[in-house]
Amino acid sequence: GVHRQILFTTVGWFVGYYLLKRTEYIHAKLDRELFEYVRQHPEDFKAAEKKRIGELLEDFNPVR
Repeated sequence: GVHRQILFTTVGWFVGYYLLKRTEYIHAKLDRELFEYVRQHPEDFKAAEKKRIGELLEDFNPVR
């Protein structure tokens, strides 16, 4: 009946909320570890020189 639908909806919402928070925590933990590694090893992660958009794109030659 209706009471089961409400129960399953509530349980599903709480399980989904828990899984979402858990994945956010895992990703935040991974980000923290990666940023700390980058901070401790700056020689491995040098800033690339800025390029203009024209240097990145190839010349456009339309084919007809």
